[in-house]
Amino acid sequence: MKKIGLIFATLALLLIVNATEAMAQKRIVPYPDVRDNDIMWQKRVWREIDFRQKMNLPFYYPIESHDNQRSLINVLMDALKESRIQAYEVTPTGELNKPVPYSKLIKSLDKERQIETRDDYGNVTGSQNITISFKPESVTRLRIMEDWYFDNKRSQMMVRIRAICPVNMREVDTLQLPNELFWIKFDDSTRVVLSEAPFYNRGNSAARMSYDDVFWKRMFDSYIYKEENVYDRSISDYAKGVEAMRESERIKQEIIDFEQNVWEY
Repeated sequence: MKKIGLIFATLALLLIVNATEAMAQKRIVPYPDVRDNDIMWQKRVWREIDFRQKMNLPFYYPIESHDNQRSLINVLMDALKESRIQAYEVTPTGELNKPVPYSKLIKSLDKERQIETRDDYGNVTGSQNITISFKPESVTRLRIMEDWYFDNKRSQMMVRIRAICPVNMREVDTLQLPNELFWIKFDDSTRVVLSEAPFYNRGNSAARMSYDDVFWKRMFDSYIYKEENVYDRSISDYAKGVEAMRESERIKQEIIDFEQNVWEY
C-alpha cells in the first residue's frame, strides 16, 4: 500500500510540474493587425469587474498564494516588483503618461492615519500618525479600458483591451466609494505575465487556463461605467441606481446594434 501511495504521489507531483512548465511556455494569442483605414466605427468604454460576483471569484482568491495559484492583484504586484510591467498614475484625463516606480507606488498605496493617544486612565493625551500598510486583499474590483471597433476588412466587430486598473474602496463621509490605485497598459508585456499565471477553472481542472485566456475569451462578468463623451463624465455623474444600470445596458446594446445594422439591407 505504501508503494502504491508513493506512486500516486509521484504522478501527482509530475502533473503539477508539467502543468507549471506548460503554463510558463504558453504563448499569447496576438491581436490582429488593423489599419486605421479599415476601422469604420470605434467606441471606447470603461468596464468594472466586481470580484464579489460568483463568476469573478477566481480573480480574488486565493488570498494567500499557494501551489502556484495567485490572485490577480498578487500576480500584478509581483510583476511590478520584478519590473516586468509598468504602473501609471491615475490622472484626471485618464491618459497613461505618468509612469511611477515600484518604490514610489508602494509608498503611495500605504495610508497615513491619525489616532488618539490615551493615558492609563483612558484620557485623551494627544494624537499620533500611524502607517497602514497596503493589503492586496483590499482590492475587490478591476477596471478595464477597452476599444470596440468594426473592422471593415474583416467585416467584424472586435474589441481590444487597452489598460487595466485595480480598485479598492475608500470611505468618504460614511460612503464606500471606488478608489483607482494605478493603471497598467494591457500590452504584450502584461499579457505575457498573465499568460504565465494559472487561473482556477471551476468547470474543468484538467483544462489549464491562464489569466490572459480569461481576458482573451472574456470569461468575466462586468458592467460599463463610462463611455467616451464630450463631458468626460462617468454614468454615476448623471444617473443613479436603476437608471445607471439602464444606461450601462443602453451603451452595451448600442455596440451590439451597430454590428447588426451594418448587415441590414
